[in-house]
Amino acid sequence: MTTTPASTQTIVLSPSYKLPIALVVLAAPLLFVQVWVSLVMALFGLFLLFQAATLRLCFTEAVLDIERGQTLIRRFPYQDWQNWRIFWLPVPVLFYFKEVNSIHFLPILFDPKMLQTCLEAHCPRIT
Repeated sequence: MTTTPASTQTIVLSPSYKLPIALVVLAAPLLFVQVWVSLVMALFGLFLLFQAATLRLCFTEAVLDIERGQTLIRRFPYQDWQNWRIFWLPVPVLFYFKEVNSIHFLPILFDPKMLQTCLEAHCPRIT
């Protein structure tokens, strides 16, 4: 987690490589059962590993930004959010949030505890 010393604080989540590495490791024994499924799973794990290394979630006072390096990829204003959820909390694998006009699913490629803390601070869940 990093912050900027400006008047508005930005929290950048640290990457988590657990999910991508788990997929790659689980693909190895699957190689003896089903080669194509194993290769697809391993490639998907490597893709997620690359995404975890390059993407950053940045929580500001008003928006959630997704960035790659210095490039802003997408901005999600909290005022448009209707609900959010982290699926399967014992081993978090998927982050869901619903905006007014769209639904988003993101794999957990970031520190899940810090993600939940930031979400609770910036946009309390509606039940």
